[in-house]
Amino acid sequence: MSSIAIRTEDLTRDFPTVRAVDSLSLEIPTGIIFGFLGPNGAGKTTTIRLLLGLLEPDNGRGEVLGFDVQTEADRIRERVGALLENDGLYERLTAYDNLDFFGEINHLPTPDRRDRIRHLMEHLDLWDRRSEQAGKFSRGMKKKLALARALLHQPTLLFLDEPTTGLDALSAVALRDDLTSLVHQEGVTVFLTTHNMAEAEKICDRVGVIHKGQLVVEGRPDEIGAQARQPIVKVIGSGFTPEILAEVGEVPQVVEVIRSEDGLTIRLKEQGETAELVHLLVSRGAQVEEVHKVGASLEEAFITLMGEQSE
Repeated sequence: MSSIAIRTEDLTRDFPTVRAVDSLSLEIPTGIIFGFLGPNGAGKTTTIRLLLGLLEPDNGRGEVLGFDVQTEADRIRERVGALLENDGLYERLTAYDNLDFFGEINHLPTPDRRDRIRHLMEHLDLWDRRSEQAGKFSRGMKKKLALARALLHQPTLLFLDEPTTGLDALSAVALRDDLTSLVHQEGVTVFLTTHNMAEAEKICDRVGVIHKGQLVVEGRPDEIGAQARQPIVKVIGSGFTPEILAEVGEVPQVVEVIRSEDGLTIRLKEQGETAELVHLLVSRGAQVEEVHKVGASLEEAFITLMGEQSE
């Protein structure tokens, strides 16, 4: 099998009043969790529907697991799992029967199907509630059951569209932990859309940021954080008088200086050398013990990127 799970070239989709996906070119390797980030209306869900062959592109092309999204969509859908906005559960059926029915229509042999259902339900802490109607489950439990359904036929690629939206903090953390555990255990590639930056930073190997249908940046979360225009310098030490803080704040590349118990946090306009700042601090009598230069968090980088796109 190809080492590339998803490849798009200038993938484009228009609706009557908006270009939802605009010349999207991506190459996503197998075996990773890829986060597709963007604000509401950025084109994330439309991209998933294009990749699943549920929508036809107006221009460009795409491949999923080596299959063309326009001419081989059925073969793609046989090999992938998907948890989209609608969880697709039958609320009058029990949790177990939901999975059993889905396994039947995917032609899973009965013994394999039963073993697989039990394995997933036990892993997701659903086995003891297998005989309850799905409609009586909490929102978090329904999400877990839908995740089990998406993984039941052992897909090689999993599409997840905002999987933790609407969940309380504890349920979201539980679902995220279950997801990462199962994904790594089964070697599944994941294409995850979200606007939750903290979630993406915790679980994604690579991320792409989309805005108004266009890919803004793609890379590892730490790389994108490092590209933000406002890197941060942490200075540990003492003797930082108000006069020193005022003088540091007047340095052209400094945006903000924040005093803390153990030192200073200095936010810069752009990547640059910190030697000038350290020299200034020491020459004015401050005791500098440690200096750390760090990139912005993914959330800070995202906010910066969105601001740049709006200018």
